[in-house]
Amino acid sequence: MSATPGDFWSRRRAQVAKAEAAELQAAEVEARVAEDAKLEQRPDEEILADLDLPAPEEMVSTEQVQALLKAAVPQRLKTRALRRMWRLNPVLANVDGLVDYGEDYTDAAVVVENLQTLYKVGKGMFDKAVEAAKAEAAAVAKAEADEADSADAPDHAGGDDVPEADPTAEAQAQAAPDVDPAPADLTEDAPVAQAPRRMRFRFETAT
Repeated sequence: MSATPGDFWSRRRAQVAKAEAAELQAAEVEARVAEDAKLEQRPDEEILADLDLPAPEEMVSTEQVQALLKAAVPQRLKTRALRRMWRLNPVLANVDGLVDYGEDYTDAAVVVENLQTLYKVGKGMFDKAVEAAKAEAAAVAKAEADEADSADAPDHAGGDDVPEADPTAEAQAQAAPDVDPAPADLTEDAPVAQAPRRMRFRFETAT
């Protein structure tokens, strides 16, 4: 379905209005950035004098703090005003002593020089006493295992006497040449082989 001329011009006007709004917004942002840059260069005393306000640390009411926070001032002044409001507000100023850390969220108050800890990198909470007990138990187990092995081994000291080899006899036996035994005399006491006997037959003749 083709678009009508009226629809085209409506879209065109909407696009132009959108582009003009974007340009206006960009210009406002640039102006705000330029104003902030000028304020950053001005000293705090001069800005506070223009607003007829005391220094944030000298403010005595929350209304003064709120007036400074609503004004166009650098962020550093707003930060100082918030710190002062923390002191002026009774709910925030009267800190309960039982609250952990209270106003100090650092560990500077509890850290001492040469602080000793059981934590070891890669091991976690490392207790030397526990590790020493484990090492001692391992040594005792090893000693018991060695004693068991020695008890299972044969004891030659108190059992049957094993004759010791005579080193002189062994040396003579090794030095003696190997002699083959003399062949036995085959003619002496040798049995004589008998000749095989032949069968003889006799026939009787009639007379």
